[in-house]
Amino acid sequence: MERSLVLIKPDAMQRGLAGEIIFRIERRGLKIVAMKMLQMDKALAQRHYSVHKDKAFFDHLVDFITSSPVIAIVFQGKNTVEVIRQTMGETDPTKARPGTIRGDFGIDIGYNLVHGSDSLQNASKEIDLFFSKGEISDYDREIGKWIS
Repeated sequence: MERSLVLIKPDAMQRGLAGEIIFRIERRGLKIVAMKMLQMDKALAQRHYSVHKDKAFFDHLVDFITSSPVIAIVFQGKNTVEVIRQTMGETDPTKARPGTIRGDFGIDIGYNLVHGSDSLQNASKEIDLFFSKGEISDYDREIGKWIS
């Protein structure tokens, strides 16, 4: 089974959308195997966004993600990375389809509510940034036989 990291970003937290975001992803059949709320510090934010360190918007990303608490979640299931990315919608909310998180609630590309890993390789790296092995709880759900 695949795993992926989801971050509910500061704008979603400030707008009271955390429950809706979790609901939409969980409703797709993915299960939560780890979750916590945290205030990211600058060092963690810089490691998380290291792929963007040479881009003009890097400092804005770091300032934004550290501006308010976030919720970090590890979801597990079949095709997890792709399912989450489809559920989130395009990064730019103005291009995201209605019915997606960003299409329904997004306003601006800089405030796009949610992060989801873009590949299995990055998911593994990102999960390791936010969670130790002991914080991840794999378990069986009866619904699993209906969505596998």
